[in-house]
Formats: sequence, C-alpha cells, structure tokens
Amino acid sequence: MSNPTTVIQISDDAGVKKITFTQRSIIDETVIHQIGKDIVTVIDSATKPKVVISFQGVEHLSSAALGVLITCHNRIRVKEGQLYLSDIPKPIFEIFKITKLNKMFQIVDTSDVAMKSFK
Repeated sequence: MSNPTTVIQISDDAGVKKITFTQRSIIDETVIHQIGKDIVTVIDSATKPKVVISFQGVEHLSSAALGVLITCHNRIRVKEGQLYLSDIPKPIFEIFKITKLNKMFQIVDTSDVAMKSFK
C-alpha cells in the first residue's frame, strides 16, 4: 500500500496494518499532521481495524505526535478494533510513562509480539 508521505511505511500482513517510521525524529508539525491523516485513512478503511505502530529507530517524538496517537487510539476503539505500539526505545517509553499513556495503549516489546497478539 502506498502513502503520500515518506515518513511512514504501511504494510499489510493478513489484515493487520503495520506502520513504521522512516525518520528518527517525529517533531515537525506538518509531517505529524500528514502522518495523522495517513493513519486515519488506514483506520477508516477497515471495519475493525487491526494496527501495529512500530517505533523502531525513532529517537525523538513531539507532544503533537502523542496527540495523533491518542486520536488514532480513540478512532480504533470506536470501531472496536485493536492497536498495538511496539519497538519503543527507552527514552520515548519514559515519555509514555510520564504522561501515563502507557496505561492507555497496548504496548509490546516487538512488532512480532504485536502481530501474534491480535484476536
């Protein structure tokens, strides 16, 4: 599946959409807005979306990016889908803990674990 930004790659594995980032820093507002649009398109195209977002290789994440993740989480929940976050580096995971978002999201160590977790 192609997408208009080069900041994320979207692949499909047996109905599960895996989203990976191609840049180390996710901090530019325009880029984050486009990422949000791209992910929402993926979510809206499925009846019960199954999505894995891998943060492998990401070193910096802005608060605006966290807002996009919350929006995606809420959209998926409304559609009774599932969202897993994986491969989160320790410094970024600390942000999730500080903001208590680690309690909102289903976070697993690797995207392989996430892929096996879908019902």
